[in-house]
Amino acid sequence: MNRTMMTGKIHRARVTGANLHYVGSITIDPDIYEAVDMLPNEKVQIVNNNNGERLETYIIPGRRGSGDMCLNGAAARLVQEGDIVIVVSYASMSDEEARAHRPKVAIMNEDNEITELIGTEPAFMTYQ
Repeated sequence: MNRTMMTGKIHRARVTGANLHYVGSITIDPDIYEAVDMLPNEKVQIVNNNNGERLETYIIPGRRGSGDMCLNGAAARLVQEGDIVIVVSYASMSDEEARAHRPKVAIMNEDNEITELIGTEPAFMTYQ
């Protein structure tokens, strides 16, 4: 049996742009996606905290150190600049691998800087 497990999460990043006329994808600062072990062209799920939209796309590298978090193509219709999003990657693994697996979670601030890098999510988190 294989299980689909979360491998990386960028939690509460701020959308820095929405480019409807780009071919597609999400542009992310490499400093951010590398911290949670994501790769260019990797499939990710995007969850928009502002409107509840969920979508899947793939990562393309932005400018290192820029804080880029830009939805491109059709996905640009589902976000607005300034929205708060969660970016999640998943992998299929055996039951044994899944039980030993520890994801990487980056907690972001309003400037798309990582404030904390954790191996799992706390059972309860509050935001102001």
